[in-house]
Amino acid sequence: MLLHVVPLTDWSASPDAPYAPPSLAAEGFVHCSADEATALAIADAHYRDVPGPLLVLVIDEARLGAEVRWEGSGGVLFPHVYGPVDRAAVTAVREVRRDADGRARELVPRT
Repeated sequence: MLLHVVPLTDWSASPDAPYAPPSLAAEGFVHCSADEATALAIADAHYRDVPGPLLVLVIDEARLGAEVRWEGSGGVLFPHVYGPVDRAAVTAVREVRRDADGRARELVPRT
C-alpha cells in the first residue's frame, strides 16, 4: 500500500474524476510514502500550516492504472505515481490528527 497526504478540500474538489494533485502537473507525478511514520513526517513538514482536515489516502498499487516508480530523495526511496490516482485504487481514507500547534501526531479512521 502507498500513502498520500492531501488536504480534504483537494481530495473532494472533483469526486467523479481521478485524483490529480498539483504536483502531477508541476512535477509529473504524485508524491507518496510507504509507511505511516513517513506520511506523518511529510504531513508535519509540508502541511502544518494548511487549514482544515488533512487526510492520508491508502492506495492499492495493484489497482492503479498509472506507473509507480520508487525514486530516491535524501537517501530514502519514495513511491511516485506517474499519472492520476484512480479513486477505485483508494482502499481507505484516514485523517491526520494534529496537536494544537498543527503537528501531525497520528492517523485515525475518517468518520
